[in-house]
Amino acid sequence: MTLEELTATLNQLFDSAVQTLAPGSFQIETPDYRLLALLTDDQSWLRVLLPIAPAQDAQPFIGELLEANFDLTQETRYAIHQDVLWSVFQHSLASLTTDDLSAAIQRMLALKEQGLNDMFSTFAEKQIRQIIQAAKRQGQTLEATMQTLDRFYQEGMMGDLEMGKRSREETMSAWQRQLERLWNEVEP
Repeated sequence: MTLEELTATLNQLFDSAVQTLAPGSFQIETPDYRLLALLTDDQSWLRVLLPIAPAQDAQPFIGELLEANFDLTQETRYAIHQDVLWSVFQHSLASLTTDDLSAAIQRMLALKEQGLNDMFSTFAEKQIRQIIQAAKRQGQTLEATMQTLDRFYQEGMMGDLEMGKRSREETMSAWQRQLERLWNEVEP
C-alpha cells in the first residue's frame, strides 16, 4: 500500500470525517470516536489508534486485556499509553492490503464498542469461580454458599448496607444464576 492508497482507503471508509493532520497523519473524528492513522517518519509502518477508556478504568482488568491480546483481538491489540487504553493496529505499509486495513479498523471499532464490558464479565466470572472453589473446599453446598453470600450482603461485607430490599433481591438472584451456571464446572 502506498500513501496515496492509504489516503484513498481512509476516504472510502470514512468519507468526510478524514482530516489530514500532516503528510502521513490522519484523524477520523465522528460523534462516537476519534481514530488516528499515523505513518512512521520513513513511511514504512502504519499505526492505527483508537482510544477505548481511561487507563485507570482498565487497570483492574490488565490480566484480562493481556489474555485478550493473546486469544481474541486478532490483528489488533490493547495497549496503554498516556493514561489511555487504546486499541492499536500496526502493520508494514508495503505489505498492507485494503482488505486487511478495513478488517483491522472494523475490529478496532468493535473493541471500542465493547469497551471494558467483556473484560469486566471475564474478571467477574474468574472471581465467581474462585468463590465456588473456596466453598467446595470447605464442603459447602450451593445453597450454603448462597446463604453465606446473603449474610455478607446483610452485614455490609459485600454491597452497600443502604441497598434496598428489591436491589438486594436482584443482586442475590444474579448470584444464584451465576453460581448455578458455574457450580458443576468448578473443581475444588
